[in-house]
Amino acid sequence: MPTVAIIGASRGIGLELARQYAADGWRVHATTRRPESPGALGEVPGDVVLHGLDVRDEAAVGALARALGDDALDVLVHNAGIKDGGHSRAEVMRVNAEAPIAVTEALMDAVARAGGRIVLVSSQLGARRGSRKSLGDYGDSKAALNDAVRERAPRWAERGVTAIVIHPGWVRTDMGGSAAPVSVDESAHGIRSVISRLTPADNGRFLTWRGDEHPW
Repeated sequence: MPTVAIIGASRGIGLELARQYAADGWRVHATTRRPESPGALGEVPGDVVLHGLDVRDEAAVGALARALGDDALDVLVHNAGIKDGGHSRAEVMRVNAEAPIAVTEALMDAVARAGGRIVLVSSQLGARRGSRKSLGDYGDSKAALNDAVRERAPRWAERGVTAIVIHPGWVRTDMGGSAAPVSVDESAHGIRSVISRLTPADNGRFLTWRGDEHPW
């Protein structure tokens, strides 16, 4: 049975990815900060295993890795993130740039067992396009994530995994807002399609949910 871990699956794109993978017969390890009240995530039918996780909590990240035991992850999607409104710059950087790398490193053994694929959700707002000017707290956090993945992807490839960052589109979620042109379903379908086509030659790329190359 193919297995996916979705970090940040309680709502939006992460929740829809959990639904779609589970509907296709995958085992889904899905994380939420509130496992005691998972909401819609708790109602997803199929082989869905819920894990409590705050990505800022190193102990919780380690506990997740131990909970997976000797399981192999065919796919790891890190979707958890926050907006800059109401959060300090340090907190935005911690959640959006530092935590995805820490979680990926913690779960690397499980992904490597399957020769799997790692997808870290970024944003077009983190594309520096050659400029080193500030992109705002959120954009800077995603740019830092992009830079970190580019730096580490060659080393991760030595473990037999393929890692990319992906722009999910401007999606109608709590974060994207009601005016966004892309539905959650469309984005999740697109991301899954991109994941299904990944090869080792794609390692370290920045792609869109449509599969196009995105400028850094």
